[in-house]
Amino acid sequence: NGVRVCGRSFKYHRPRGVYAAGVEEPNALVQLRTGARTEPNVRATQVELFSGLQARSQNCFPTVNFDLAAVVGYFARLLPAGFYYKTFMWPAKAWMGYERLIRTAAGMGRAPLAPDPDEYEKRYAHCDVLVVGGGPAGLAAALAAARAGARVILADERAALGGSLRFERAEIDAAPALDWVGTVQRELGSLPRVRVLSRTTVFGCYDHNLYTLVERVADHVHQPPAHLPRQRLWWVRARQVVLATGAIERPLVFTDNDRPGVMLATAARNYINEYAVRPGTRAVIFTGNDSAYATARELLHAGAEVAAVVDTRERGPAAGSLDGIDVQVLRGHAVAAAEGAPLRAVQVGKLNSAGDGYVDGLRRIDCDLLCVSGGWTPTVHLFSQAPVAAVSRCTPAWRKACGRARRPPALPVSVPSRRCQFPPAHRNAPNRCRRSGKYRLPVNGASGLSTSRTM
Repeated sequence: NGVRVCGRSFKYHRPRGVYAAGVEEPNALVQLRTGARTEPNVRATQVELFSGLQARSQNCFPTVNFDLAAVVGYFARLLPAGFYYKTFMWPAKAWMGYERLIRTAAGMGRAPLAPDPDEYEKRYAHCDVLVVGGGPAGLAAALAAARAGARVILADERAALGGSLRFERAEIDAAPALDWVGTVQRELGSLPRVRVLSRTTVFGCYDHNLYTLVERVADHVHQPPAHLPRQRLWWVRARQVVLATGAIERPLVFTDNDRPGVMLATAARNYINEYAVRPGTRAVIFTGNDSAYATARELLHAGAEVAAVVDTRERGPAAGSLDGIDVQVLRGHAVAAAEGAPLRAVQVGKLNSAGDGYVDGLRRIDCDLLCVSGGWTPTVHLFSQAPVAAVSRCTPAWRKACGRARRPPALPVSVPSRRCQFPPAHRNAPNRCRRSGKYRLPVNGASGLSTSRTM
């Protein structure tokens, strides 16, 4: 719909656009609803569309496209961090007036002034296996435990299960990956000892496998029905926990990398394949790994023009990454700066041998979309909250050779052996521990699906 600027930065009121496609979105923060139900600082990438939805940009006046406070950016060199602690100290008697001005400028969004009209619930639950994440690894783990007869709770923050399979062109058992997701979802729904919680975020990990979850029961409707709460807090005590929380794509740093029109490469694929939205008409891909080449392919399929793929590596991508891609690949190059707000062009240069400068100057490439990919970081936030005894045994480590985080030694995910019944020929059946008589779930997903990005 042509909306490129969604908000303004906190201090200098720089224009900001959509950067990601999920919980990692840092820019597109909006104010939802009005009156007593208004809610500030909501990530636009996590809001489901519904009839009557009201969303407004924050931290701008009078409009997000013309913000008078953006003039502060011209004095950025005179306004370092914490400048007001020294600048507004004289005269001392004027501090109360300064404080009122500072408090007015601080903060983003407006909190509701009226009492909250909605109801909220809390519930307690116990299970044998709690699976966090409804992507390919989470679905495979939940299905394996459910077939073993375990009580399973599967929680995923999105409305639909599948994770990255919902926007990647993947196949499982020579069929589209979404067909496998639908089959698994139907089987899980038919099992009486399985509870699937969509729109549910697991946000706390405590001693003895106590996890806290928040289920957004009616956040996706204009007004919650009278018989339903708006949100529900879950206290879940699990015998074993499977963290299948995936990974977050890392950004790349360059001058003005926060401009509208700059976004993660995976986010661009997500909008194209899942939401049928083309984020730009002429794109540049800036990457240091192979995964971003899939974004170039999807942009071409969507009818966009890919001006160039800028790869910081001299050796280029692995074999097969360029299949179906007929674009210019600039190996050993990097994006030095972005121009325009929204984006109009980027400056690209050849890296020197040390990788800390450019040779032969910079060249300008016109574009309205820049997709960046700096690799992947495992989502270990919840894992890092685990008790000290567990973390000391299972600390993630970094593999310098391949540039990836090494999976920690897996905590055994076990259920009583008397409840486990697996076909002998099942290629992903758990391995039985002879000493304990319990089963250990497979690390990889079902049907040979690779879970190299999932933790």
